[in-house]
Amino acid sequence: MEFTERYVALGDSFTEGLGDTDPQLPNQVRGWADRTAEQLAAAHPGESFGYANLAIRGKKMKQILTEQVDTAAAMKPTLVTIYAGINDILRPKVDIDAMLAGYSAGIAKLTAAGARVLVFTGFDASTSKVFAGIRGRTAVYNELLREVAEVRGAEIVDYWRFREYNDWRLWGVDRMHMSTPGHINMANRVLEKLGETARIPLPELPAIPVRTTAETLKDNAAWTREYVGPWIGRRLRGVSSGDNLAARWPELHTPVVPG
Repeated sequence: MEFTERYVALGDSFTEGLGDTDPQLPNQVRGWADRTAEQLAAAHPGESFGYANLAIRGKKMKQILTEQVDTAAAMKPTLVTIYAGINDILRPKVDIDAMLAGYSAGIAKLTAAGARVLVFTGFDASTSKVFAGIRGRTAVYNELLREVAEVRGAEIVDYWRFREYNDWRLWGVDRMHMSTPGHINMANRVLEKLGETARIPLPELPAIPVRTTAETLKDNAAWTREYVGPWIGRRLRGVSSGDNLAARWPELHTPVVPG
């Protein structure tokens, strides 16, 4: 089928949709990119709209550039969203300047293919006791990304400045990926950036529970055991949670809201 509008989403777990669980869908997740595509298709019913999502959890910048960018460019996209680099920043050592030089070349391929390209700054994790330590790295990454976007003609979705994500109800139980409300909010942010009027209603957030110090310590211990430990273990073994996964939507298709 020939699509007149073609949206391709690239990246890692952020774009794959982790935290927004849907057992009906590939990899059992939905995510902001799916939700954005659904709204774009619904908002332009007279056009032939195609959507692909090549993002896979755990992917680092070089993998995204080598495994996803050329595939996306070959689809002749009219719109690309790409989020990459945060998995690199989380490693003990990273050359952010070299990483962004590669990113710049990848973005250039996408704009040369005729796509409108949206890139994301990294989130300001200053309120996280675990991830606040990468705030400086993320700030450097963001500043270099702003320069790359200006040079390459890409547009910034400024996640760093989305202060609503300081509300931990927008995050999933693993405290690393957005919850379903967080993904819906991100979809609305992207729709706003695209100049679309459509918005997805946000579900009512649950009340913030009052926890005693003992309960908080117990919660933190369970979280460390269930999520942080396995995450560190994968890093030590040199493996990724996405090693045996394929892209959720590897080919352009017409997005449909799940039943």
